[in-house]
Formats: sequence, structure tokens, C-alpha cells
Amino acid sequence: MKKTTIKLDLNGPLKDSQRALAEFCSKRSNVAAMQDVAHTLAAAFQRGNKVLACGNGGSSCDAAHFAEEFVVKLRKDRRALPAIALTESSYLLAAANDYGFDRVFERGVEAFGVPGDMLVAISTSGDSPNIIRAVRAARRRRMVTVGLLGRGGGKMKGMCDFEIVAPGRTSDRIQEVHMAVLHVIIEGVERLLFPENYR
Repeated sequence: MKKTTIKLDLNGPLKDSQRALAEFCSKRSNVAAMQDVAHTLAAAFQRGNKVLACGNGGSSCDAAHFAEEFVVKLRKDRRALPAIALTESSYLLAAANDYGFDRVFERGVEAFGVPGDMLVAISTSGDSPNIIRAVRAARRRRMVTVGLLGRGGGKMKGMCDFEIVAPGRTSDRIQEVHMAVLHVIIEGVERLLFPENYR
């Protein structure tokens, strides 16, 4: 294979990523929102409730990653925590076929959500119709809703109990901030429920 002669400088993308995360962290309200979500989710787990998570594309992968960290662990061994990512392909395809793609996550919330549960709804645009419907279904079920958003929050701005809006113009930069936020929330929950693991 012939080697390309085009010079590739990846410092620019790395600096863009750093800037987005630094901008996010510079706002005290963002850190406070993550703390509030961690406290609320830890309390939900203590009551015997669970968390659901959903997103499209890369955000679907983020939802799955978020759920598996609770079911398994982030750092040291501890009891499993109930988290479900609405990402199972046969259910998604059946719901899309029978009800339309806009309702795929709504059906999952209707199947698994009960009062006191939480929904983490991830949308880099804040405009995803199926995520919006999932949030509305969660609110009907008296669940606590968390919106992980981008681009100013989009149509979802003001819909959720907690909203965390990542800066950035492109989905990749927004998703990088979202993943940092999800990891920090998971660690926060572990620190509250399993403080012995962080001594």
C-alpha cells in the first residue's frame, strides 16, 4: 500500500476536545448538576429503583457503557446496581417496525419504568424525536429524568428534571464531554454508596 504524503496534524482535534471539556468544567452549574444527579441516582438505588438510559448512534453506545458500569463496576468490586440500556436490537427493530422509530425508546420506558426510577436521555442535538418521546413517557410514569444534551439543549431544553448541556459544534466533541460526565456521575454514585472503595 502506497504511503500518503499528506501531512497529518492531530493536535488541532485534541485541542478542540480539551477546550470543550475545559469550557464545560469552568461552569460551576455543570459540576453542581452532576453532583445533584449522582445524589439522586444513589438515593434511587438505595430505594430499590433502577436507571434506564437511551440514545441514538454514538449516544446509544454511551447509554450501554453507562449501564454496564453500574451492573458490573467502575473501579473496585461491589454489589451490582440495576441499570438498563434500551439498546437491545431485536426489541428496537420490532418496535420500529410496529410503531415507528420515533417510539422505540418510549416503548422501552413503558416496559421497564416505574415511579421513582430514573431515565438518562442522551441527545447531542437535543432534538431527537424518539428521545423526546422517551422523556415524556418517563414523566408520565413519575420517573426522574436526566437530559444529557448538546447545542444549547435543542427542543429538550426545559423538559427534564436535570439537564446537562455539553459545549461544542459537532457531535464528536459533544459526545466526548458526555462520556466524561457519565463517568463522573458513576464515580459519584459509587463514592456515595461504597465509600470504602475510595479510601
